Amino acid sequence: MKRNRQLIVLTICALLQWTISFSQTDSVTVAQSDTLSRRHHIALFAPLYLDSAFDAAGQYRYAKSFPKFINPGLEFWEGAQLAIDSMEKEGQQLEIHVYDTRSTSRPLMQVLRSEEIKQMDLLIGHVNVNEANLLVQIAASHTIPFINVNMPNVAGAQNNPYYVLLNSTLPTQCTGIYKFLQKNFSTSTIVVFRKKGATEDLLKTYFTDAEKSTMGVPLKMKYVTLENNFKPDDITDYLDSNKTNVCLVASLDAFFGQQVCQQLAAVSSSYTTTVMGMPTWDQFDFEKPVFKGIEVYYSTPFYINPADTLAVGVQEHFRVNFYSRPSDMVYRGYETTYHFGRLLAQYGKNISSSLGDKKYKLFTQFDIQPVINKQTMTLDYFENKKLYFVKKVDGLVKAVY
Repeated sequence: MKRNRQLIVLTICALLQWTISFSQTDSVTVAQSDTLSRRHHIALFAPLYLDSAFDAAGQYRYAKSFPKFINPGLEFWEGAQLAIDSMEKEGQQLEIHVYDTRSTSRPLMQVLRSEEIKQMDLLIGHVNVNEANLLVQIAASHTIPFINVNMPNVAGAQNNPYYVLLNSTLPTQCTGIYKFLQKNFSTSTIVVFRKKGATEDLLKTYFTDAEKSTMGVPLKMKYVTLENNFKPDDITDYLDSNKTNVCLVASLDAFFGQQVCQQLAAVSSSYTTTVMGMPTWDQFDFEKPVFKGIEVYYSTPFYINPADTLAVGVQEHFRVNFYSRPSDMVYRGYETTYHFGRLLAQYGKNISSSLGDKKYKLFTQFDIQPVINKQTMTLDYFENKKLYFVKKVDGLVKAVY
């Protein structure tokens, strides 16, 4: 599908102009109710960069271009808009307040210190680490649930039953990967390719912890540390040409992961290989010829079935209106705002005790579980423990577990 870039930019500019007006009023009402007491309030935080995109006269700064740094926040907001439209049609009694976390005219700290935040019933944020820390503190001090949509970071949360992580943390990912390998490749020796680094050492610790806490026969894991500029022989020394080799790439370094996959693909005529990657691999383009010949798995807490009826509808909406395709963050904004918005509409002030309710699923299934501090035996926060495992061969999705 060809993309009309000029029309996309103009359309997005129009959206941003409307959002400025929206942001200045600080809120938009979804399905106006007869009395204020019947409405529930949601604060939506996203990096929209409105002050950067427009000058004081409201003129767009970038002519016909569109800077990439605006994309994630804008796409999240576009998804949230779809949720708002859906809930409005359903007659939900909600009021959504949108805050630009990159605003210079009204910085985030100023917003969080305002009286209006105390009136919120739910906080939803597309955030960075520092913003997550601030919102975690606000959630605890004002007893308002905070849904962290994108950042897999605990953000210092302790004894905080109002904090929900949707993007699963590395310990959860490693435990899930270990159990998946144990279930599907229990008799294989798992060759773990890694590089030197503090993050890689941390991943090894998480896999070791998973081995100690997981029932069943432990996996046979052989750790191999590869030096910089490693060669094919450095990998094939640990492969067996007479059986299917199972390899785990235990590094978040995208370049390193791609290097290992390319080397394995290059010898695929002699060595049959199944590769388990990291959750960051959902961004890899495995359709490239350099990856041909290997079977790849990776974990993700978010999976959009492209054949899903609602997903197809979103795709068509973007094709017709924006001449583009929706990103994962569009779906994330849609399902998060809708799911938790509906829970708020149902439970009201009692939503904090029902954050794990699985009703109102759109695209992905959340499994929100309490995380208990082993030292104090208290609930530190909630985390989405649901992981999907995607299998790709030559760039095509062959299965989802």
